[in-house]
Amino acid sequence: MGAPVITAAALNSRTGRKILTGALLIVALVGALLLTPLVAIPFALAGSVTASVPTKGEAAPAASGEWGLPLAGGYSKGRGFGYNPVQGCGYCSTNHQGYDMAQGCGATIYAAGPGRVITAGSWQGYGNAVRIDHGDELVTLYGHMQWGSLRVSAGEQVAAGTPLGAEGNTGKSFGCHLHFEVQKSGTPVDPEPFMAGFGVPLK
Repeated sequence: MGAPVITAAALNSRTGRKILTGALLIVALVGALLLTPLVAIPFALAGSVTASVPTKGEAAPAASGEWGLPLAGGYSKGRGFGYNPVQGCGYCSTNHQGYDMAQGCGATIYAAGPGRVITAGSWQGYGNAVRIDHGDELVTLYGHMQWGSLRVSAGEQVAAGTPLGAEGNTGKSFGCHLHFEVQKSGTPVDPEPFMAGFGVPLK
């Protein structure tokens, strides 16, 4: 007796139809389980790619060539580079090694130039911070960001304007702001003339 004859005979009985229906349901379920990851992977990959670019409606910072400001739009200037004591802050250094700028808690902070992220997380007294190696012993540091706000990770390549995280008040900080620091061969240098040299002066 051939397979078509057996199938036809099975369909003529109630039990045969139930067995055939059950087998088809099992095949459909197994197929759905196997195809689900294939459908989900493109969405997961799309999410990881767009995480490092500005979201819709997010302003881009001023830029000139490969370098740009770490904040988009207007901001308030805090302490500049050098001797800058803070009244009422016992843990704030008097010799400030960066440039403080603020737009308010939660404002997006951007990479100032192209390079590789070497720190993304807790860093010394800077709290939640990002450090970027730009090559030739040049490093920029973005300190005091909100916990849980980082949008990059160590080892990632970034360009000027890549969102790094959100302005916060972590580490040895005295209110929400961005501590922007530039280091050459491990020594902090004044960010104002450094950025002006790239055509994106700090105010």
